[in-house]
Amino acid sequence: MITGKLGYNPKTKRYGLLVTDLWEHTGLHCGERLEIEIDGVWYKTRMEMNPKQQWYLVGTPYCGDLENIRARVSRTLQESR
Repeated sequence: MITGKLGYNPKTKRYGLLVTDLWEHTGLHCGERLEIEIDGVWYKTRMEMNPKQQWYLVGTPYCGDLENIRARVSRTLQESR
């Protein structure tokens, strides 16, 4: 797993995964699976976009501004890009 924080990438117009301010994943696509940390517990979720064109994380309270949410993605998922 690659662990970092979510950040908006203006080049891809998507949220990606930053590790020490470097892009490890430049842009997550709708339906792409990841895990986020809430209060020290990791939860499986996926990235989606609602009809208002806001990115959100399924099954979580996060919608719109997803900056700096601690997240991780599978290394094999990242290597397949």
